[in-house]
Amino acid sequence: MARIIDVIDHVNVGDEELAYREPQQGSGDWRMGSQVIVGESQAAVFVRGGQALDVLGPGRHTLSTANIPLLAGLIGMATSGRTPFTADLYFVNLKDMPQVGWGTNPPIVMETPGRGMGVVLLITHGVIDIGVDDPLLFVKQYAVGKAIVTLRDIKDRIQSLLLGEIAELLSKSGAQSVPDANRLLGDLEGAMLAKVNDKFAALGLRIKAFEAKPFTAKDVSLEELRNYVSLDIWERVQRLNIAQKAAENPGLGGALAGAGVGLGVGQQMGAALNPEAAALQQQMAQQQMMMQQMMMDMMKRSGEQPPAPAGGAPANPQTKEEIQALLDNLDIQLASGKISETAYNTLVAKWQKRLESLG
Repeated sequence: MARIIDVIDHVNVGDEELAYREPQQGSGDWRMGSQVIVGESQAAVFVRGGQALDVLGPGRHTLSTANIPLLAGLIGMATSGRTPFTADLYFVNLKDMPQVGWGTNPPIVMETPGRGMGVVLLITHGVIDIGVDDPLLFVKQYAVGKAIVTLRDIKDRIQSLLLGEIAELLSKSGAQSVPDANRLLGDLEGAMLAKVNDKFAALGLRIKAFEAKPFTAKDVSLEELRNYVSLDIWERVQRLNIAQKAAENPGLGGALAGAGVGLGVGQQMGAALNPEAAALQQQMAQQQMMMQQMMMDMMKRSGEQPPAPAGGAPANPQTKEEIQALLDNLDIQLASGKISETAYNTLVAKWQKRLESLG
């Protein structure tokens, strides 16, 4: 028979340690009358048959049916009250883990309808103070069957939960710009921390402090952006990118070549994605054909002079098509940082009103 554990404690707690099993190699042999010494900022949780049962707080405990009633009940059913019995004992560290780093990896996707590319990838980083709030629940979630659980073992889970909650709060808030998101982030460091803690409480954890740097927009390539956005947003980004390239080319030949290349990209995307892309692909092709025709008309009116650098939009648009081209160009100018958001909003409001008046 294995040696019966008469007295057990766990004093050498690691810096990032959350739960530690005694004995380390597996279940130990106990008897009523064995003593468990639980240190300050610790709890001890008995596990038998994969079930987390009784919890002991700080102090010296002599095992009896009074302080481990759930375990004693199982022992009585399994052995008719005879001892010794086997069980795992987990010492849980209840101290807060301060200054635990977190960051937006992956970035948080925020849609910005009618602005720039229609989407912004938000990035930030910060620190939290986190700890175990419910030792029984934490052991059930993470520790059963493991010799030791450290902060590193669950850090990815913490990060995923935290970013998921922030993204959900951003979505529900209606934020559509980086300043909007930063205002929410300020609230999150205060009253909204309680909402984030609701999810962590289900895992036996708590966050006592939350700090974050202001959000910024991540600068990404089109190919990287494709990994984060929906198909319709991706198609719109492609159209704006094609229009911008055409606007930057000073000659008709280059402009038409840009339009032709854009059509090829759209066709390749449609073939590579799924049948649902067909309608969007066709819409993109029609818009680019219209852009090509507008460029040709402008060249004729200007006597073969290069088109104005307004991205294919006349300086004084009159028709619905010309006004829409100007609005599309404003999106390009905002996305490339050539005009401010204030100027963008003013011009869009002016020409959108004009467009609506044309019916």
